Amino acid sequence: MTRLLEKDTPFIFSKECIEAFQSIKKKLTKAPILVAHDWDLPFELMCDASDFAIGAENLAADQLSRLENPHYSVLDKKEINETFSLETLNMSQQKNKFFKDVKHYFWDDPFLFKICADQVIRQCVHGQEAVDIIKAYHNGPTGGHYGPNYCAKKVFDFGFYWPTIYRDAHDLVKSCDACQRQGKISQRDEMPQNAIQVCKIFDVWGIDFMGPFLSSRAKKYILVAVDYLSKWVEAKTLPTNDARVVCKILKSLFARFGTPRAIISDRSTYFCNDQFAKVMLKYGVTHRLATAYHPQTSGQVEVSNRGLKRILERTVGENRASWSNKLDDSLWAFRTTF
Repeated sequence: MTRLLEKDTPFIFSKECIEAFQSIKKKLTKAPILVAHDWDLPFELMCDASDFAIGAENLAADQLSRLENPHYSVLDKKEINETFSLETLNMSQQKNKFFKDVKHYFWDDPFLFKICADQVIRQCVHGQEAVDIIKAYHNGPTGGHYGPNYCAKKVFDFGFYWPTIYRDAHDLVKSCDACQRQGKISQRDEMPQNAIQVCKIFDVWGIDFMGPFLSSRAKKYILVAVDYLSKWVEAKTLPTNDARVVCKILKSLFARFGTPRAIISDRSTYFCNDQFAKVMLKYGVTHRLATAYHPQTSGQVEVSNRGLKRILERTVGENRASWSNKLDDSLWAFRTTF
């Protein structure tokens, strides 16, 4: 009956087709073939061959018998075991991702090993064992709390492997308390920031101390003040960094540039005290404090500090005790650069 479906074959329902059709009907209507085993009867194993149709050589219908053999169009009974080529099997395995992955692994009881891309053989681990290993190489006595990529590299160097090692390393570093407290905050993980609103020139000033430096004419510190709108920088050398000198400099600043609306500083004791608060209240100035352990809040004054320090270092040279004499020249150079 199958031949009737071939191309350019006339449809002639012959006597052989009728017999095949009746045989199929009997097979479909008789009692089920799958029944419970009767262990008292002998078993008969049929490996291949079919009495009804060429091409159904394997009654077990396993996957091997269904692979296409390009070398032979029709197989006779029991011929598959002799003529099935090894190349056909290899061709089929190469198309299967499972076989591509499996060839990189081998079992050496009781461990599984993988031949990695760098041709280094590493032991495969999983579950809690993998977690313990990566924790040991990150926050162990010799771990050093390195980043996720370096932590994963250390695990590879010591001969271990599992598929999710990089993801596990990133998750471990993110959940490590010491790394989160001491490490830098990446821009991706930063919380949304609010911009500092500045309406007029000299409305908002940022102040900060630089130092202590090597004593120069009894001066050890530099108080830096930066206007957030014009970027104008004021700097003054001071012998100490206490509230008294800060208030004195601020009063001089107010007399020259007018009273600002707000002053931004960090949470140091020379900015957070009663004397400083009284001066702010007297002049009606709002004192805004930067977020603890987050110098980006006072980013403008921090940038000015770095710029002044860089100019001073190159101007002073070997005579570092003369830095206080060079501050005015450095300040002039910094102001006229931008």
